[in-house]
Amino acid sequence: MLAKIVALFLVFIAVIAMFGKLRVPGQKHIDRFRARRLSAAPCPACGRHKIGKGPCPCGKKG
Repeated sequence: MLAKIVALFLVFIAVIAMFGKLRVPGQKHIDRFRARRLSAAPCPACGRHKIGKGPCPCGKKG
């Protein structure tokens, strides 16, 4: 009985994973990892990593 429950659970998780990989045609795929890397880009003026959406603490625009 327990083996049946575990097997059904694993099948259910596999089905959810398959539906999670589907994409809607015509919709742009947003790469979350690339967006994170761009948001943590260093300041071109001083080289420090910017944290958050605000300007760099050095005050220079670059």
